[in-house]
Amino acid sequence: MADEPVRAVVAGPDDHDLAGALEAAGATVSRIDGVVSAATLREAGIDAADLLVITDVEEATGIPIAKEENSGVRTVTYADRSLPEFVAGVADLAVDPALLDAEAVASELVETATVA
Repeated sequence: MADEPVRAVVAGPDDHDLAGALEAAGATVSRIDGVVSAATLREAGIDAADLLVITDVEEATGIPIAKEENSGVRTVTYADRSLPEFVAGVADLAVDPALLDAEAVASELVETATVA
């Protein structure tokens, strides 16, 4: 439904406050502060999420797990390091914070999730 807010799960330290920018753009955000696993993804509501944002590429193994739990989730990394090769092909989008600030990324993610 168009009235439903975009649901995002943000995993990692979030040094650039992308979670806050997503909330400011109208998304509902849940957080994973520790290890990204099937259990923590489920606790955070990955089954109903529109977006999974990983802010630490060390936790990128959570991307294929999230896709197993919710094949429609859009996975995004917002980190200054490249994704490991084994997961790079599974992620939908990778953004370097040095290139786009959190507000621009959040606005685009919420807008495209609302359209999709």
